[in-house]
Amino acid sequence: MKIVRNIALCITLFSFSLIAAAQEKSFHQRAAELVSKMTLKEKATQMVNDAEAIPRLGIPAYRWWSECLHGVARSGECSVFPQSIGMAATFDDSLVYDVASAISDEARVLYKWAQETGNQSKYTGLTFYAPNINIYRDPRFGRGQETYGEDPFLTSNMGVAYVKGLQGNDPKYLKVAACAKHYTAYSGNATKESKSNYVTWHDLYQTYMPAFKALVQEGHVESVMGAYNMLNGVPSCCNKELLTNILRKEWGFKGYVTTDCGALWRFIRVYKVAKNPEEAAALALNSGVNLNCGHLFLSGLEQAVNDGLVKESTVDSLLTTLMETRFKLGLFDDPDKVPYNHIDPNVVDSPEHRALAYKSAAESFVLLENKNKTLPLGRDVHYVYVTGCNAANLQALIGNYFGVNDNMSSFLEGISKAMPKGNSIQYRPGVQLTKEAYNDWTTKEAPEADAVVVCLGLTNALEGESMDAIAADYKGENVKLSLPEAQINFLKKIRMNANKSGAKVIVVLTGGSPVILKEVSELADALIYTWYPGEEGGNALGDMLFGKIAPSGHTPVTFVKSVDQLPPFNNYSMSGRTYRFMKKTPLYPFGYGLSYTTFNYSGLKYDKKIKNGEDLKVEVTVKNTGSIKSDEVVQVYITNEDTEKITPIRQLCAYKRISLRPGESKIVKLTIPASSMGVMTEDSQSSNGDVMHFKNEIESGRFTFSVGNGQPLAKTANYLTGVFKVK
Repeated sequence: MKIVRNIALCITLFSFSLIAAAQEKSFHQRAAELVSKMTLKEKATQMVNDAEAIPRLGIPAYRWWSECLHGVARSGECSVFPQSIGMAATFDDSLVYDVASAISDEARVLYKWAQETGNQSKYTGLTFYAPNINIYRDPRFGRGQETYGEDPFLTSNMGVAYVKGLQGNDPKYLKVAACAKHYTAYSGNATKESKSNYVTWHDLYQTYMPAFKALVQEGHVESVMGAYNMLNGVPSCCNKELLTNILRKEWGFKGYVTTDCGALWRFIRVYKVAKNPEEAAALALNSGVNLNCGHLFLSGLEQAVNDGLVKESTVDSLLTTLMETRFKLGLFDDPDKVPYNHIDPNVVDSPEHRALAYKSAAESFVLLENKNKTLPLGRDVHYVYVTGCNAANLQALIGNYFGVNDNMSSFLEGISKAMPKGNSIQYRPGVQLTKEAYNDWTTKEAPEADAVVVCLGLTNALEGESMDAIAADYKGENVKLSLPEAQINFLKKIRMNANKSGAKVIVVLTGGSPVILKEVSELADALIYTWYPGEEGGNALGDMLFGKIAPSGHTPVTFVKSVDQLPPFNNYSMSGRTYRFMKKTPLYPFGYGLSYTTFNYSGLKYDKKIKNGEDLKVEVTVKNTGSIKSDEVVQVYITNEDTEKITPIRQLCAYKRISLRPGESKIVKLTIPASSMGVMTEDSQSSNGDVMHFKNEIESGRFTFSVGNGQPLAKTANYLTGVFKVK
C-alpha cells in the first residue's frame, strides 16, 4: 500500500511539474504545440463553431457561438439590460462599461454551471458575438437596434467601453472574448442578397470603419466578425484587403476572425464566387478567416489543402491564433488558478445588477415632447388610465438577442408601483400590435381619467432579423419608418375624446428605430421614447412619470420628418445621411432630449490657437436653473471651416454626463481630440490600384465648435460657441 501511495504521489508531482512547465510558456507557444500534434482532419474540426473533442490530446468540445448584446442571451436566467441603441442614448461610457462587466460576470457563472451539468449546447461558451458596432447609416435598417447609433465617435467610445467591460482587466486571462461585428458597411437592404454594397474608400475610412479600428487598437477586442454582405463586389468574409491588409497589417489586430453564421455557403449559393466547399474554404482561409460559424470547413478545408488551394501552414497559423483564445480564457489551465472561475454565483440577476439595469433604463429614456409641462404628473392627477399594445407586453422590453428572468417589470406594473397611495389606475390594451380592436371600449372610457398613458411602438416582431420579425412586411426592415396604422388610428381616437374631457395624453413608445413621429408628436401632450429598456423598464418609466427621476437620454440617431428626407435605402454613400451630412431639417436631431429642469451654460474657456496635432482643452460652467435634480449630457460638436475636402457638416467630438441638484453649478472639463480635427486624405504609400487607403491628416485652419445639450441651431438647444485655429 505504501508503494502504491508513493507511486501516486510521484504521478501527482510529475503532473504538476508538467503544468508548471507548460504555464511558463506563452499561450501562443502552447497553442502552436497543440496544433502541431493534430491531423489535418482534426484541425478542420476545431475551426468551426461546434468544435469537436479530441480526447487523445485532452481537448474538450467547445461551442464558439454565444450571444450577449445586452445581457447573456439564450442561456438561462440572467439580467436583461436595455438594448444597445438604448444604451447609446445614455451617452454614458462608464455605465456601458459597468453593464458589460456585469454581463461578463454572469457569463462566467452560467458557463461554469453549464460545464458542471454537462450542458454542451449552443450559447454556453465564453466567446460572444457582441458588440455590434455597425453604423446606423439609415433608420430603415431593422437591426439598427443592435448598434450604438449613427455616429462613429459615439459608437467607438461605447464599443471600446463594452469590450473592456466584457474582457476584464486581468493581466493574463480574458474574462470572456468579445467580438466586433459586422465588418464592415453592413446595415440593411443588400446585406444578405446577391447585390453588392458599393462604398467609396473615403466613406469606409471616415464613417464605416473608425469604430472597428478603435475596438482593435484601444479595446484590444479578441475577435472580429466578417459581414454577410458583398463589399464592392467581394464577399466580406473573403475580402483579403479588409481582413488581412487593413485589419491585421494596418491596425495590428492579433485576435481571430470569424465568419457570420452560414456566410461561407453564400459564396456558393448566392454570390457564386466558389463552385464547391473546398473553393469556398480556400477563399476564406487565404483571406485570414480563423473560424467558420457554420460547418463548411468540415467538408471543405481538408480537401482544399489536398487540392493545393491552401497551404497547411496557413491552416496551422490560423488555428494557432484561434486556439490561443481558448488558452487566454483559461480553458486549459488549472481552474483554481483562473481568477474568473471564482466569481460569486449570486451575481446572476443580483440586486446590484438589477439596480444597474434600472439606472441604464432611466438614463436611456428620451423625452421628445412635454407640452405645457405635462410631466411629471402632479398631485392633481388622481386617476391614470394605462392602455396600448405594449403596456403589458414583455416583447416591448427585450428587443432582440435577449436573455430572460422571472422578474421583468412591464410598463403597467411599473406605473402601478410608482403611483401615489390613494390614486386610481385602470388598464385595457385597447389595440393589438398591428390590429385594431373589434369591440372598442378603451378610446371612450380612457379620457375619463386625468391622464392617459398610451404605450405603443414596435417590438422585435416588427423589426430585426427576419426569423424573429414574424409580423414585419419587409424581412425585418422598417422601410416605411412608420408605426402600424392600427396604433395611429387608436391614438387619434384617444386624442379626440381627450380633447372633450381635458385629459392629458402621454405617449410612451418602444422601438429600436427612429420612426416618423410627426403625427404622434402632434397628438401627444408628452412623448417618451424608451427604446427596448430591459427588465427594469417599467419601474424606470413609472418613477419618471411621477417625477421621482428626471429624463436625461438623448437621441443617438436622427428622427426624420418623412422618408423623403432620406437617400435611397440601398445607396451606401454617406452624402445626405445622418446628422453629419444631412442638410435637411429633421423632426428630432441627433443628440436631442428634453428634461424636467433647465440648464444654463456660461464661462466657456479654451485656447484660441493650438499646434497641429494637439488636443483642445475646453471648460464650461453648467448650472441647473430649475427645481428638479437631473443629469445633463454636455455635448461638443466641431466643424472644419477651411478645408476643401469632404468633411462632416459637424460632428460629435466630446461629451460628458453630469448630475446637478437644483441651483448647483459644475465646471465641466472636456477634450476635443486632435483626431476630430482631421480630414481623410489618400495615403499614396499604401494605396494600390482600385483599393485606396486613407489616413487622418490634420490641416491648418479655422475650426468652430459648440458646447451644450444638443447640436447648435437645433430646437430647444442651449449652447455656447467658440472658434480656434490650428497652426
